[in-house]
Amino acid sequence: MVRQQHPVARLRAAMAGGIVMAPGAPDALTARLVERAGFPAVYMTGLGATAVRLGQPDLGLLTQTEMAEHARSMTRAVGIPVIADADTGYGGVLNIRRTLREYVQAGVAALHLEDQVAPKRCGQLSGIRLMEAEESAQRLRAAVEARGGDEVLIIGRTDALGATGIEDALERARRYQDTGIDLVFVDGIRKIAEAEAVARAIRGPKVMTVVDGTETVGLTASELQQMGFSIVFYAVSTLFTAIRAVGDTLAELKRAGTPRGRADAMASYAEFAEVVGLHEQQDWAGRFGG
Repeated sequence: MVRQQHPVARLRAAMAGGIVMAPGAPDALTARLVERAGFPAVYMTGLGATAVRLGQPDLGLLTQTEMAEHARSMTRAVGIPVIADADTGYGGVLNIRRTLREYVQAGVAALHLEDQVAPKRCGQLSGIRLMEAEESAQRLRAAVEARGGDEVLIIGRTDALGATGIEDALERARRYQDTGIDLVFVDGIRKIAEAEAVARAIRGPKVMTVVDGTETVGLTASELQQMGFSIVFYAVSTLFTAIRAVGDTLAELKRAGTPRGRADAMASYAEFAEVVGLHEQQDWAGRFGG
C-alpha cells in the first residue's frame, strides 16, 4: 500500500514548483470539483462556508467548532491540500491554541489568522476594526508555539489595507513575518497597483487573493508568480458562479413551468455520479455483499 504524502508536504512541494492556484470552495462538493479540475490546492473560504451553512453574510457568525467541522468535511472529500480560513482564532490566545489543534486534527495543510477585532467581517467590506499591531503579532507568536511539532502552515493575514491604508498594511505584514509564521497575506487588494506595491515591499512567501469584480482579475497567475506571490486564492469565483447558475435555472422553472430550457446548463446524473464517486462506493460495498 502506497502511503499518501502529508498535505503540508504536498503544499510545500507545489509552492516549490511555482505559484499555487487555490480556488475557493464553499463546501465539500465544490472542493471535489476543484480537485477534478486539476488544481494543486483548495481554499476553504469563510465567506463561502457562512453562505452555504447559514445563508448569511460573512460577519463572524460561524463558531470555531462549525468552521473546524467544515474543514474536516472538506479534507475528507479531497486528496489535495486544504488551506482554511481560521478568522481571528475565535477568542484569546488559549482559543488560538485550541483552533490550531482542531484544524490540525481536521487535516488542513494551512490556515490563516487575521488581525481584526471581534466581531470580524469579510475583508472586502468597510467598517473593519483592527487590533493593535503588536497584539496581533503576539497572537501569531502564540499560534506558532501552539503548533509545536504538528504539520500545518500558518498564514498571518492583515486587513489593514482597507481600514488604515497601504503603509500600515505593509508595516503589519513585515511585523507579522518576524513572528515565525510561514506566509503573510495582505487582504482587501482591489487594484493592480496595490498588488504591485505589496509585491515590491514584502519579501518572502506571501498570499494574494483575486476577487471577482475588482481590477485584480486582470492579473494572471503567471504574472502574480513573477511578482513573487506563492499562493493565490480565487475565493468567491465558484460560489458566485453557482449562485448565478442556480438562480437562472430557478427563474426558467418559474417562468416556463419546466427546467427543460436549462438542460444544456446542467450536469447529467452520470456526471454527478462521477464527481461524488458513486461507482467507487458501490464497487467497494459490492466486495462485501453490500
